[in-house]
Amino acid sequence: MKRKIFTTALLSCCFMIAMAAFADLNGKWVGTLSTPDGQALDVSYNFKVDGEKLTGTASSPAGDVTVDDGKIKGDDFTFKVNVNGTDYPHSGKVYADSVAMNVDFGGSNAHFVLKHGK
Repeated sequence: MKRKIFTTALLSCCFMIAMAAFADLNGKWVGTLSTPDGQALDVSYNFKVDGEKLTGTASSPAGDVTVDDGKIKGDDFTFKVNVNGTDYPHSGKVYADSVAMNVDFGGSNAHFVLKHGK
């Protein structure tokens, strides 16, 4: 019985460590966002994770903005950016080699995928 409990605990710890290693949001992520009006914007996000707090910057051809109210729990995260006085809520999920995100453009949502940038 003790061996079974020990093995289960060990496997659980290994799984959590592996997930933490694979799902790392820190760093630069790049991709193309298609806005609801059909524009394709090259975007990049530079994230910093501290516990469950997410900070960073978002960049597009229009300029740079800060990541506000960022939260991360497991591999799910949320934040907003403010562009010219308008908040745009983002939500996403971290995968081993990509990040999937949704942006709310005031009722219209856009989904896009980011890859690690250089």
